[in-house]
Parts: sequence; C-alpha cells; structure tokens
Amino acid sequence: MSSFLDQATVTVKAGKGGDGMVAFRREKYVPDGGPAGGDGGKGGDVIFRVEEGLHTLMDFRYNRLFRADKGEDGMPKNKYGAGAEDLIVEVPPGTVIRRSDNHQLIADLTQQGQEVIVAHGGRGGRGNTRFATHRNPAPSIAENGEPGEELEISLELKMVADVGLIGYPSVGKSTLLSVISNATPRIADYQFTTLAPNLGVVELGIDKSFVAADMPGLIEGAAQGVGLGIDFLRHIERTKVLVHVIDMDAAHGRDPFQDFLDIQEELEAYNERLLDRPMILVANKLDGPHFEENLKVFKEKFTAYYLKRGQEEPPLFEISAWMNHGVQDMLWTVYETVQATDFVPLTDPEEEAVHYTLEEEAPPFMIEELEPGYFKISGHEIERLYAMTNMDHEESIQRFVRQMRHMGIEEALRAQGAVHGDVVELSNFQFEFQDE
Repeated sequence: MSSFLDQATVTVKAGKGGDGMVAFRREKYVPDGGPAGGDGGKGGDVIFRVEEGLHTLMDFRYNRLFRADKGEDGMPKNKYGAGAEDLIVEVPPGTVIRRSDNHQLIADLTQQGQEVIVAHGGRGGRGNTRFATHRNPAPSIAENGEPGEELEISLELKMVADVGLIGYPSVGKSTLLSVISNATPRIADYQFTTLAPNLGVVELGIDKSFVAADMPGLIEGAAQGVGLGIDFLRHIERTKVLVHVIDMDAAHGRDPFQDFLDIQEELEAYNERLLDRPMILVANKLDGPHFEENLKVFKEKFTAYYLKRGQEEPPLFEISAWMNHGVQDMLWTVYETVQATDFVPLTDPEEEAVHYTLEEEAPPFMIEELEPGYFKISGHEIERLYAMTNMDHEESIQRFVRQMRHMGIEEALRAQGAVHGDVVELSNFQFEFQDE
C-alpha cells in the first residue's frame, strides 16, 4: 500500500468549557456566608500547525476524530478551573483546510510553524459568585461550560516545491530527481512507476539550493481525470518553475513533439495560468540511438510552435539523466530562473474571499410542529443556552425560562398554535408548554 495520501476528511471537536460551581462560604465565625462558586476553565482549541518534516496526510487515514480536552470545573472558595491545553495537529506544508459542508476555505498552510485554530474551545461556565446581586446576594445559579465547536473538515495536500518535473510516464523524471537531489524515488523500465510525488532538495553550493518535485506521469486527458488525472495535477499548483522532461529517444514509440503538445494542452485545460509560469525543456536520453534524429525534427517543430504564437522559446537542454551528462548546466539555469521568478498564483485572492450578509445569519431559534400537540425547538443559540444551563438547580432553570421568554420563544410557540399542555422538545429534552 502506498504511504502517500493527499486528501482526507476528518472531524474536529474542541473542548467543552468547565462547569461553573454553586458553592457558599462555610467558615467558622462567618455567619450567612455568601456565594463562593468559581468559574470553569476554557476548553481546549483544535489547532493545525505546519511541520515541514511531514510530506503526506497518511496519518489521517485511520485517525478521523481529533478531540480537545474540556476545561476544569470551577471549585469552592472562588477557585477557577484550569483551562485545558490546546490540541495541536501537525500537517505537512501545502495543506489546504476547508469546511466539508460548504467548502469554505479555513486556511492554506504553507510555512513551517504556521498554524490556525480550526475549532474554538468553549468558554468556562460562570459560578454562582458571578450572579450575586443586591436583590439576590446568595444565588443558586451557575452555568455549565459552553460546548466546543465541532465540524467536519476536508484536507487537501498540494506539495510545496520550487520546481516541478513534469512529462509523460517513463521519460526519466525519477532518474533525474535521484541524480540531482537526495530523493530516492522508485525507478523501473515501465510506465507509471511513480504513483506519488517525490520531493528532493537540490544543492548547488552554499546557500544555493531549491526544492524539486517529481510529478507522476501525466497523459492525454489527465485534466479530465484520465490516468492519475487531477489527483496529482494539483501538486503542480505550488511550483514556481516547470521543467518539462521529454524522452527524445522515443523509447516507448511515442512522438516527442506530440508528447510536448499533449502536456501543454493538459496544463492549459487544468488552469491556463500554468502556462504563464517559466518552463525549461529537457531533452532526455541523449545516449539513445534515435536521440539525434528525433531532436532535429523536434527543434524544427518546437521553433515553429513558438514563432506562430509570437512567444519566446523556453531554454532547451540536452541531457542523459542516467549518465549524469549535461545535467549541471541545466540545474544552474533552473536555479537562476527560480531566483528571478515571482510565484504566479492560479486564482485571484478575491476568488477565495468569503462574503457574509445579514441574511445569511442563522436565526437564534426555529420552531417546527412535528405532529399535533408536539413541537420541536432548534437553533444554535437556543441549543447553546440550554447546554450551558445547570438543570440541577431550580434558580438556573428559572433563569433559562426567562431567557427563552426574552428571545420570544413563548410567543412564537403560541403563534404556531401551541396550547397549554402541549409537548415541546429541545435538544432531546421534553417539557410541557405552560400557557399561563
């Protein structure tokens, strides 16, 4: 089984806040002690952080749930509960995080140490000390901790590299990467040897290096999902410079120039802005018997291709990756191109922007009549208030009833046709509607 995985869907759940406490001072020589219940601690956040030593999302294949700890409950003598530690989830550079339900972009993590809070922990509930007033100096009211955020997210890995080695299968990309870098890709004399991108660091001298990625072989129709398809075309998005490797010996019976055209068309079909990035052509396998003959024909068609479009020809290098011949000059040109090139994004920043309007805000509650005499209340705000209500104390329940009345739920139920004695459900809790 391949150890490379570049897409995953997981669930993240932040920690619930600690519950506030109902407590009173019980000390010698202190008559009528007042409230002394402390607040609960904050729940832990779920944070995704970039770790440059990772190169795959394989860890998310079997671990699909990431749950942070809850905050500590409040304690007597006005002692606050401790906040929970945040849950740190490490991901490789180039990880794009989106909500699964609406594909909203949460973060695009590319730099070492970059992090984002994906799910916020709930705040701690307030103890009864916080509810003391001159009218009620000893309240039996405390809040439960706020639930932590929970959502399903999709992760997509787009490898971060300065240079992308592209081309048809078995043109020598993996061999070239193994020669110029510390990478050890799988190499064999058959097509589709590479089933996952490989990264390698190319060292040309002190402080002169770049990262190259060997992209799995593209074929005609890849942009529509043929072969390895867009599963690996996405990794080309991060590269600044494209190095197109062509088998000029035509060892597998293909036409080198047609290979060039096919790859150009697939890049354009995936995203035409890819053609705006600098490209360097590498005519590989000069040790082959048909190299010189094919190269002559290729150059004629290649020159005519760019002349027709009024564009400058990209550099063309003749090499033998296997013999390490002509490689060094090509690498210096690639390095200089990387240094002189600004990254060309494939989308405009405003295309990823999320615009919110007042109409999109969810209502605080909704009421649905499931059957005659049976109503259900739902909504994020009312469910949050219910979850934070300590049902063990009568004063807390009365406070929740006042909150519901203030939100207009009682009037809304009456408007929906609810009468005294009807059953109302809220978060799997049922009670009778009291129409006084």
